[in-house]
Amino acid sequence: MFTEVEQQQHIEKLEIFKIQGRDKRGRKILRIIGKFFPARNLSVEVVNKYLAEKIFPELEKRPFAVVYVHTDVEKSENFPGVSALRSFYDAIPVKVRENLEAIYFLHPGLQARLFLATFGRFIFSGGLYGKLRYVSRVDNLWEHVRRNEIGMPEFVYDHDEDLEYRPMMDYGLESDHARVYGDAPAVDSPVTMYSMRCIS
Repeated sequence: MFTEVEQQQHIEKLEIFKIQGRDKRGRKILRIIGKFFPARNLSVEVVNKYLAEKIFPELEKRPFAVVYVHTDVEKSENFPGVSALRSFYDAIPVKVRENLEAIYFLHPGLQARLFLATFGRFIFSGGLYGKLRYVSRVDNLWEHVRRNEIGMPEFVYDHDEDLEYRPMMDYGLESDHARVYGDAPAVDSPVTMYSMRCIS
């Protein structure tokens, strides 16, 4: 485990949490890149301290929205766990919670949807859970967010392109690793494979 200073620097360098741009209603956006979250190397306390010092003060005064990018999140690498999620949520100041009006969850996948449908109401308050909006494609995100004001890593667009050609990936019914199939058809086996990219 890194020292507290190293962990804070890691969070800053990776830009896991970044306030950037506005949505179509003029609300600030907190962009969160799930793939960049090194769950094994960050302590819950350091993440909460970072958010309290660097992010939350910017979100206390006006309504805002969250764009959470779930692309390429793997349970073993990027998912902090249920207790950590609960801790993150509990550490959000009341003013910030009250100002959060929408959560756009990009590239959720079947497993993430099932996880949130099962545990979401227990981890988060009913009010927050009700603000969740699943967004299956980047193009659909631009219906809610100003396109030129928020940056997306290249792998997000690459995944979107894969979904266009292999729509079964959208629901976690096909492996998202194209190398497994090579040039074979998208579904060439009677046994469907659940995407390991998603939360299980």
